[in-house]
Amino acid sequence: MNNDVQPAPDRIAPAQPRDTVQVRFHDGRIYEGPVGTPLIEFVDAALTEHNSVVTAALVDGQFRELGYQVMRDCDVRPVDTYSSDGLRIYQRAMTFVMIVAARELFPEARLLIDHSVTLGAFFCQVVGRPEFTEIEMEALSQRMHEIISADEPIYKERLPLQEAIEMFASQGYDDKVRLFTGREDTDVTVYRLRGICDYFYGHMLPSTGRLEKFSLEHYLPGFILRSHVPRHAYPLESHGHYPKLMEVFREYGRWLRILGIEDVGSMNAAIESSKAQRAVLISEALHEKRISEIAAAILARERVRLVLVAGPSSSGKTTFARRLSIQLMASGHHPLALGLDDYFIDRDLTPLDDRGRKDFESLRAVNLELFNEQLAALLDGRRVQIPHYDFVQGKSVSGPVVELAEGAILIVEGIHGLNPELVYQIPEETIFRVYVSAVTQLNLDHHNRIPTTDNRLLRRMVRDQRYRGITVAETISRWPDVRLGEERNIFPYQENADVIFNSALVYELSVLKPLVEPLLLQVPSGTSEAVEVRRLLSFLRWFKPCETSLVPGNSLLREFIGGSVLRGFML
Repeated sequence: MNNDVQPAPDRIAPAQPRDTVQVRFHDGRIYEGPVGTPLIEFVDAALTEHNSVVTAALVDGQFRELGYQVMRDCDVRPVDTYSSDGLRIYQRAMTFVMIVAARELFPEARLLIDHSVTLGAFFCQVVGRPEFTEIEMEALSQRMHEIISADEPIYKERLPLQEAIEMFASQGYDDKVRLFTGREDTDVTVYRLRGICDYFYGHMLPSTGRLEKFSLEHYLPGFILRSHVPRHAYPLESHGHYPKLMEVFREYGRWLRILGIEDVGSMNAAIESSKAQRAVLISEALHEKRISEIAAAILARERVRLVLVAGPSSSGKTTFARRLSIQLMASGHHPLALGLDDYFIDRDLTPLDDRGRKDFESLRAVNLELFNEQLAALLDGRRVQIPHYDFVQGKSVSGPVVELAEGAILIVEGIHGLNPELVYQIPEETIFRVYVSAVTQLNLDHHNRIPTTDNRLLRRMVRDQRYRGITVAETISRWPDVRLGEERNIFPYQENADVIFNSALVYELSVLKPLVEPLLLQVPSGTSEAVEVRRLLSFLRWFKPCETSLVPGNSLLREFIGGSVLRGFML
């Protein structure tokens, strides 16, 4: 203690309890209001000219809904639709409005929010009755506009778990009954709009008035709900026409019917009844069947010499390419598989993005000159020493010497495989393109879809920690840049593929859960990554764990969790 410091009683005086709170915004401005004032009132007072829709806020680092009552002084950082978290809340509220409008107009109908189409849109189907007609779609749209214009309140409630199960059972929501059965919680959060109660995983808006433009578009056998937000970090492109991608979604629906698994609740039931192995084996057999079909399609085009395998991060491109190689070998061919990742330039030479950060997703992060030089040499029958990229050191080192047998097929996998700038001077008729991605996954229930980006993020966390010396916190911090790179460099080209392979496995999140949870818990609280960690940990609680020992050695999932018999496989 410093005895030279004397107390200053003239600065200290008795005080009365304060009946106001102060909210300090991230830009330094301070607003004051009565204790218990909803967060939304502070946000609206401070952000009168904000060019995005604010849907939530971080209050002292904790994610809070706009209906949260401020009881003490705090620091606030608004969350808007520019961010993925903010966009999810916006879309969730828009979905709730659509469900309520449909229940009011067509009580016999049940809506299935099946999968995303682009960042701003969901493909929906009608269950229990024929598809909506054009007139019915117009009526549904009009009712949604009415609900939004009325700024109807959305009430948040906590119900005892058993009471929620009984309520949803009485309404015919078997999907929600399956989801809640076996939960260890004593109660559950539900939301109520115009007297209709529903469960939604994640945060919600306090009322409908913050929603803006939307559209409903016929797209048989269902329709598309598109939210038109003014601003987002990723390009919210129009849907266009994606016949190949949509067929993959329908294929996955057929796979689920074969498995007898509809949603996360039924997957959990399979695990608890010791039927997980059945789900694993059938899922893997469906993958193998599809890879065999792709191999046959390649061989049916006799002039093909180069197969380009593309897809976003953690889609399983490497294992797919190796399993495709084995299928081609089984047909009497001798392919050579290469990874585009091995042609990365040294990390310190990586190009920078418009914010001055290393852009690992850029095509210019690849040594294009060396890649094309060696590609031409291999297709010409010459031997080359290919590089190997050491992800731990961030450097390119010497790899093995390889050559392509006469008439053999060269398989190259990497995120840029469909980009027309990747290869040049190669005759188009000799190229076969495959797009690989976990484009769909089990949904929690009919109204709560699981973003496939979450699926890939969890895969990447486990793989990065195991094989690349990258912590979970680093993976989370890099993920927005990865996603932006995908939107710019990969997704625009997906319909250029000759075929699309869906790498999602119905059981994989149950396997990833016990592997990724300990990694997430290592991220320090109070960091910017901690918010995403809390979201993912909450999400993973819905899944029953599945033993990794059930996963076959050649499974695509082994690329991420380890133990793959194909690791280091070279032809």
